[in-house]
Order: sequence, then C-alpha cells, then structure tokens
Amino acid sequence: MGSTSDWETMRHAAETLDTLGVAYETKVVSAHRTPQRLYDYATTAADRGLKVVIAGAGGAAHLPGMAAAMTHLPVLGVPVESKALKGMDSLLSIVQMPGGIPVGTLAIGKPGAINAGLLAAAILATADDTLAERLKAWRAAQTDGVATDPI
Repeated sequence: MGSTSDWETMRHAAETLDTLGVAYETKVVSAHRTPQRLYDYATTAADRGLKVVIAGAGGAAHLPGMAAAMTHLPVLGVPVESKALKGMDSLLSIVQMPGGIPVGTLAIGKPGAINAGLLAAAILATADDTLAERLKAWRAAQTDGVATDPI
C-alpha cells in the first residue's frame, strides 16, 4: 500500500486472504515518497516467491502501475478512497494504464480490497487444487448466506 493510512482499506484484502488460508506479506511502498523501496520491492517480488501483487493506493495512485511496470507478476490495483474526489482520482489513475502494462483494477475502497483478495486467490487456485476447493467453499457459503425472503 502507498501509505499506512491505506491499511484501513487494504486490511480487507488481508482478511480475505486469511479466510482462504493464503499466505501474504504487507508493506508500505510509496511510488512517490519511497521510489527506491518500490523498485526493490517490485523487481524482487517473483524472486521472493510472490505470485500476485495487490497494490492499493489513493490520490494519484501510481503504485499499482509502477509495480506492474517492474514485474511480470499479475498486479491487482485497489483504488483507495480519497478525501478530495472520493476515490475517483485513484480509480482513474489505476485503470488508465497504457497498453502493454496491465493492472487489474478493482472497485474503490473496501469492496475492491475484498475482491482483490478473492481475485488473487482465484489466480493462485489455477495451480493449487486445495486452494481452489477452499475458494469454492467460500463462494458456496456466500451463496448460502443470501436470504430468499426479505424479512
């Protein structure tokens, strides 16, 4: 995430991954304030065993795109809601990547963080049958939790 204040949003990705039993790491890596840290993080991500990167950022939100430019791993961008433009600035910054540098962009805020965790798990589950079963069970439980009657 781009700053510690982004944890309020990004913790939902972590909680989703926890629920599914997916190991992860969390780091504060600012594209603007810590560019060398970003470079080091992104260029060594695959060597450290990462398979997917979830990058959450607000405002100008360059973190997901810059990370994607420096790794071959899939990068999922979570727009963190900003005070000034309610996350629209973040969303547009992440979604408008130039051709050749893809970033899978999720919804603004908590729903996007949850979905980033789910999408990361789904990507990993293509090569992990046990995780695929946990993901299927999670989705079945979600379906089962939807009431048929409004009252």
